[in-house]
Amino acid sequence: MKKNLTRKDFLVNASKAAVGVTAVAGVTNLITTATAKGNTKITPWPWPYAELDPEIVRIQAHNYYWNEKDCCSGTFGGISATLATELGEPWTNLPMEIMLFGRGGGVGWGILCGCLNGGAALISLVTPKADSASLISELWGWYTQAELPTEQANQAAIDGKYLVHNFDGDLPQNISGSPLCHASVTEWCIAASKKVGDVERKERCARVTGDVAAKTVELLNAWYKQSFTPTYSDPANVVACLSCHGSAALNNVMTKMDCQPCHGDDPHATQSVELINKSASTFNLSQNYPNPFNPSTRIRFSVPLTEKVRLEVYDIQGKLIKTLVDYDLYQPGSYEVTWDGLDNRGSMVASGIYFAKMHAGKFAQTKKMSLVK
Repeated sequence: MKKNLTRKDFLVNASKAAVGVTAVAGVTNLITTATAKGNTKITPWPWPYAELDPEIVRIQAHNYYWNEKDCCSGTFGGISATLATELGEPWTNLPMEIMLFGRGGGVGWGILCGCLNGGAALISLVTPKADSASLISELWGWYTQAELPTEQANQAAIDGKYLVHNFDGDLPQNISGSPLCHASVTEWCIAASKKVGDVERKERCARVTGDVAAKTVELLNAWYKQSFTPTYSDPANVVACLSCHGSAALNNVMTKMDCQPCHGDDPHATQSVELINKSASTFNLSQNYPNPFNPSTRIRFSVPLTEKVRLEVYDIQGKLIKTLVDYDLYQPGSYEVTWDGLDNRGSMVASGIYFAKMHAGKFAQTKKMSLVK
């Protein structure tokens, strides 16, 4: 009886296969699998993968960051070197330095975070095209929404697990809201009150290099065991923007990224946020006033430390109606914003029950509001 190969069987055995098939694509004569001169075998794509320990990869990637590989090659090399130990060829023949271009968001250009570039390259090398997109989106989406460096990364430093000890203290965490190096590093420097050249900032990127390498392995392990399930979905504010600018209407935007870093606050917004007090002891979302209201109401919120804030209005069915504060960074204090009863498209909403929802770091709170006409 013919045995059906599982994905795991294929991946383990792929590097052992004797390959000599040449594929011709149109007039380009693309060689996808071939036998080189001297009977040297070329490993077919996707390359073989083996389940790895994310924590081993974390330490490896952190070490490479501090040893002239920086973020992109550090992430890629943390995984590829571990695969070389586990599987041997072809991983022993691939220099991690191929990814050095990605450092600093592309040799200092500050575009795609080098860690994400390295992680995505590794995913693309070991998975078919049809599978790689969801894995990469999951990785990049996680990066934009996670508190980085993670608690695991900070704890590894405190416990002395890293091989390089330029700074072993706890580091501030923040949510970048963006996959861009420029935004990610800048937002962290603001939140941590550090400069780009400070050792703490460099250590932050070293730990994030380990974080992304570990997360990449976590996703690939799940895919390898056929248990990967995507959890990332586009943020509500992106969905709101694309409801007009996406393919269904104006059809002039293609993105999964937060629009605010490039375009500023909601260009359609009519309200502004007012600073009420420069100090606050706790995170808090106060009850709107007046309530019930018609046609506008004021909503006050407080943050005791520098943090990104999102304040949105939802209807009783859970549909996003209005983004009042769009993942903006606020210094400690109390603030007040007015909702004028308009939705994100500028239309007046109907009478009914609405909910103001605030998120700031790990804090979340909701208040019920009533619009009566």
